[in-house]
Amino acid sequence: MTLPSPDRPLKIGTRGSPLAMAQAYETRQRLAAAFDLPQEAFEIVVIKVTGDLIQDRPLKEIGGKGLFTREIEQDLSSAKIDIAVHSMKDMPTEQPPGLLLDTYLPREDVRDAFVSPTHSTIADLPLGATVGTSSLRRRAQLLHRRPDLNVVEFRGNVQTRLRKLDDGVAEATFLAAAGLNRLNMTDVPAAPIDPDEMLPAIAQGAIGIERRADDAATARLLAAIHDNPTGQRLAAERAFLATLDGSCETPIAGLALLDGDTLHLRGEVLRPDGSEAIKGSRSGPIATGADMGRDLAQELLVKAGPDFFDWH
Repeated sequence: MTLPSPDRPLKIGTRGSPLAMAQAYETRQRLAAAFDLPQEAFEIVVIKVTGDLIQDRPLKEIGGKGLFTREIEQDLSSAKIDIAVHSMKDMPTEQPPGLLLDTYLPREDVRDAFVSPTHSTIADLPLGATVGTSSLRRRAQLLHRRPDLNVVEFRGNVQTRLRKLDDGVAEATFLAAAGLNRLNMTDVPAAPIDPDEMLPAIAQGAIGIERRADDAATARLLAAIHDNPTGQRLAAERAFLATLDGSCETPIAGLALLDGDTLHLRGEVLRPDGSEAIKGSRSGPIATGADMGRDLAQELLVKAGPDFFDWH
């Protein structure tokens, strides 16, 4: 196998946000360590994506989840880059023809974090307090528990959202605990929320690495850093999401956990206004994770009925 070298580096494509860069650096570090290669054998290529360029409108108005991946995948398909590093919770459940997403790094903390300079928990928020989030899932989960709250749109990377909080646009927001950990942001006033209280986004905390399906050499490189337990958990979660036809316009949450040879999957769908939440769970052999995900999704779809996800 021909390994990358400083003369012929492997090109790693990524968004340019600080968190995306941290994920690309982790990928580079793991590959370099696995093959005892210098950092210079890997070149990080920053790609501007629509989702980062348009900050003043909700994602659902400008095209949904693919906004964070489309341009990167185009460069991957045309061989401008060799691999693409993604936050898995941003990834559509289907990849473009010729691309494959089958490598995952060890999963970080899956929890949401409640972030507020003045309050410690959701329960501490005063009546009618303003909370900022761009996530329909978090909005629906929050309003399901606290319909009195005023929820406002809060787009941007971690730093932008923290700045909006400092500027008083809202009294609190939510961030993924994994992102705060990867950025070493220990000074942020964040309190992780137990998944029993707020079920996270599908694949939250996981980094995925996409490649061209016909690139066997890169496939062999990536096999050395793939984390199988993360892959097993995401197989169940993403099958659940795909069956629900999940997009960023649909409030969906789910989490798979491993216990020995058993996989436990919990899932939730909510009305966008938070007025109703439908939950379910499955447990079974790890190898049947994707089947469990599809089965649980079908159960929730039947319970929800055809008009469940309509805005009111």
